[in-house]
Amino acid sequence: MPKRKNTFSSWRRGLVQRAVHAGWAWAQRTGSVTAEHPGRYRFGAMGTGTRLAFPLGTVFGEPWIHMGAHCIIGEQVTLTAGLMPDLDLGPDPILRIGDGVVLGRGSHVIADTTVTIGSDCYFGPYVYVTSTNHSYDDPHEPIGKQWPRMEPVEIGPGCWIGTGAVILPGARIGRNVVVAAGAVVRGAVPDHAVVAGAPARVVRRWTPADGWQPPLRTPPPVPIPEGVTPEQLRALSDLDEETTARLAELEPES
Repeated sequence: MPKRKNTFSSWRRGLVQRAVHAGWAWAQRTGSVTAEHPGRYRFGAMGTGTRLAFPLGTVFGEPWIHMGAHCIIGEQVTLTAGLMPDLDLGPDPILRIGDGVVLGRGSHVIADTTVTIGSDCYFGPYVYVTSTNHSYDDPHEPIGKQWPRMEPVEIGPGCWIGTGAVILPGARIGRNVVVAAGAVVRGAVPDHAVVAGAPARVVRRWTPADGWQPPLRTPPPVPIPEGVTPEQLRALSDLDEETTARLAELEPES
C-alpha cells in the first residue's frame, strides 16, 4: 500500500529548504572577500572589483599576495605565500596575480617562492600551481622529511589553463597559451602554443609566418559585417535552415 502523503509535512519541508538556500546565499554574499570588505585578511594589494568567493580555501601570507583589479577567485581556492603562516618574507610580493584573472573552483596556487600570473588568465577548476617540489637526494631519508626545492613560476598574460592541469616549479609559460586539461607543465612554453600531456608538449603553435600549425580543425569565426544592427541579427536567428542556406548563396550585392 502506498504511504499517505503528509501535506503539512511536505509544505514545512519546502519552507525549511527555502530558508536553508536563502541562508546559504546570504552567507556566500557576506563571506566573500573584497578590497572594501576584506574581513580578517590583509592582502598586500587587491584591485577594484576583485572578489574571493565564499567558502574560501586555505589562505595565508596575504601581505605578500598582490591581486589586480576585476579578478574572480572561485570557491575553495587556496592561495599561499611562504612555506607556512606568520613568516617574514621580505619587502617584495611573492604571489602576483594580474588584472582580470579567473581562478576556478578548488584551484591551488602555492607560492613558496615567486609565482606570477599575468593579466586575463583563465583557470578551470582544480588547477594546481606550485613553486615547490619534493626532493629525494637521500635514498634513506623519507621523502617528506627532505628539504624541498623551489623555483619561480611565470604564467604569461591571456592564458587558458584547463581543468586539473598541474604547473610545476620552474615553468615559464608564454602569452596566450592553452594548457590542456590534465596536462603537467614544466620548463619553458613559447607564446601562442597549445600544450597537452604529462609531461606536457607542444601540440599546436601559431606564428605570424605560418599561422596555426597544424591547422585548426574548425574554421575561425567570421566577423559580423559593419552596419549590421542587433535587430537584423535577431531576425536572422529566427530563419529556418533552408532559408538561411538560400541567403548564403546570394551575391553580396544582393
